[in-house]
Amino acid sequence: MSGHARREPRRLTRWWRRQSLRTRMTVIAATAIAVSVFVAFQVASELMDWKLRETAVTQLHADARSLATNAQRAGLAQVQLSPYPGSGRLVRVILPDGSTRTPAGQPELPPVSEGAGRVARGASADLLESTDWNDGYRVYTLRAADGAVQVVDVADDGPINEFGFGMLLIGLFCVAGGALVGRAVARTGLAPIDRLTAAAVRVANTQDLDAGIPDEGGGEIRRLIQAINDMLAALRDSRRAQRLLAEDAAHELKTPLTSLRLNIELLVRLDRRGTLDTALSAQSRTRLLNDLGAQVAELSTLAAELTDLARGDISDEGAEPLDLADVVVAAVAQARSRVPDLEVALDVTSVWVSGRPAALQRAVLNLVDNAGKWSPEDQPVQVRLRAEGASAVLEVDDAGPGIDAADAPRVFDRFYRADSARAMPGSGLGLSIVQRVVHAHGGRAAVARSARGGALLRLELPVTDPASSVVHSPSGS
Repeated sequence: MSGHARREPRRLTRWWRRQSLRTRMTVIAATAIAVSVFVAFQVASELMDWKLRETAVTQLHADARSLATNAQRAGLAQVQLSPYPGSGRLVRVILPDGSTRTPAGQPELPPVSEGAGRVARGASADLLESTDWNDGYRVYTLRAADGAVQVVDVADDGPINEFGFGMLLIGLFCVAGGALVGRAVARTGLAPIDRLTAAAVRVANTQDLDAGIPDEGGGEIRRLIQAINDMLAALRDSRRAQRLLAEDAAHELKTPLTSLRLNIELLVRLDRRGTLDTALSAQSRTRLLNDLGAQVAELSTLAAELTDLARGDISDEGAEPLDLADVVVAAVAQARSRVPDLEVALDVTSVWVSGRPAALQRAVLNLVDNAGKWSPEDQPVQVRLRAEGASAVLEVDDAGPGIDAADAPRVFDRFYRADSARAMPGSGLGLSIVQRVVHAHGGRAAVARSARGGALLRLELPVTDPASSVVHSPSGS
């Protein structure tokens, strides 16, 4: 039984959750009106019952005093008692010997109570008010002459019942009207939601993100429409960015793929003719194979960087407090392993930030690789890390030709390569990845000309622990 009782609320909850918002508002409105009518009926019934009781008792007192006055004049045995008219109050005279007189035709009354007998014998006060509800009678006993008189009012629930029936009809009418009004209010109030739903379905079916939802209404509805329009704008920007990325990637892949295809076709054609050994000298074959290897490596690098860029900020790696100096040292070590003759002068101090270690190391590695391509062999790449106020500042300084003022605003754009850099290896994505990682960590990236005439790339990240900095590694190559 207890299990069944527990299942009922769950079923009711599931049913309620399956209903539409319009149905819920209708049910809530009808229920609220029903509860209000019930409470009003209970209060009104209590007030009406109290008022009727007070009026009846007051009338009993008046009738009893009138009968007692007549009994004082004519005597209890001779006082005239009018025949019972068939309805209304009942009267009774209690004689000194305990017997009673009642009007002709009057229904039989309950026996005289002990309290009423004491009044008739004069044992109690001259006036004793007693209200009895037994058998539906309301009795008032009053001392008169040598006995007493009684006026009895038969309790009548008719007015209360009639009032209750009327209130029931009114309540049902109010509940029905409340349901209709609630339905109308719900339909009117939810009309913007319906139009918003239709617009969202239309966007989902047509995939047309440019079709914004018209702004209407106010308050919560307007804020919801604005939020959805903002979401559509964000999706529109994301789709445009994806399209541009695909177009740029296709453009950048075209050149190495074309070169790779031409070189392979040349080798295949010569091999089919059987002139591979005679048509190409050993030096030419070596140069061609080196070109093929470089083109494959370039394609691999471009594919890896495109994958990293397309993923955006999606990563399973969580942010954690870390010493940025450790990340910089690890990135420099990785750059040296990739380019053994790369010289890097480190001047880093311990600065704590909150971030993703692998992403930050990739950003620093891209900076060092970019600087290494431009620095002369006798000039090391300078990497400096220090704390400035609430920021960790990383500077990568090369002694190359530097960045022209016209190219500086677009250095961090995807696939952008200055005219002077088109002959250099690279995809044009490295610095774009750097900027994305830095922005994801709440920092900023900038480019300037270094004191040595080359490029100075500067990163700023918010620190998490402003403890005193400790030198992590002395300058060196």
